[in-house]
Amino acid sequence: MLCLLVGASMWGVIWFPMRLLEGHGLAGIWLTFILYAAALVASLPRTAGSLREFVTDWRTLVPLALAGGWANIAFVLAILDGNVMRVLLLFYLSPMWAVPLAWLLIGERVSRFSLLTLAVALAGAGLLLWEPTQGWPWPRGFADWLALSSGFTFALSNALVRKSKNASISAKALSVWIGVTVLSYALIALFAVPAPAVGTSVVAGAVALGVGGILLMTVLVQYGVTHMPVYRSAVILLFELVAGALSQQLLTEEVMTPTGWLGGAL
Repeated sequence: MLCLLVGASMWGVIWFPMRLLEGHGLAGIWLTFILYAAALVASLPRTAGSLREFVTDWRTLVPLALAGGWANIAFVLAILDGNVMRVLLLFYLSPMWAVPLAWLLIGERVSRFSLLTLAVALAGAGLLLWEPTQGWPWPRGFADWLALSSGFTFALSNALVRKSKNASISAKALSVWIGVTVLSYALIALFAVPAPAVGTSVVAGAVALGVGGILLMTVLVQYGVTHMPVYRSAVILLFELVAGALSQQLLTEEVMTPTGWLGGAL
């Protein structure tokens, strides 16, 4: 559980260094590619041996690479362009997807108490997201849809992580880094996205964030999800919302309302 709490907290604050890098000209899909390529390369001394598992357990690891790849790409793009808390909240509708996916893919039975904890957590998310002047929460832009799709594929990747009993933690983490790196580069090539004109210090900053942030967070989350039922890990990971709310208030001009704090507590 500690691994999930630490990993979720890091995911709740990583938007800030990402936006700093974006402000220096390294944005969007190129930032995503550098972050995850750095994590992938840095991990190889410890994970290269698990590459053979992609042959023996490809039915799980390849879908995991695709689901985890899109989940992370969509999250980064959404958090760069959208409102921090709104993106986090739409992303963390993932428990709503996690329960049926866990039932369909791995046959997990969910207790009434677990359903109650999910309901309380989602009620908190609804309070955080609620805007009386805007009506019922609903995706209202490209960043919203990216966040929503990211949450769904994140829940799918967690179910696949839990389903795979044979693949190692390193193989599961490696599959996510490979998925993001390959998919982001494919999008760069497909849409002919020009390379940003930035200095080496900015690129070095992105590499450092990829190694010190992305790599560590992925390992913590993969380890925690592997050793915990999906419905429980999905709730614990909601702590990212609390970390996001605190970091947003401390690092931006936006202020959390009492209702927002109540939502975070739930």
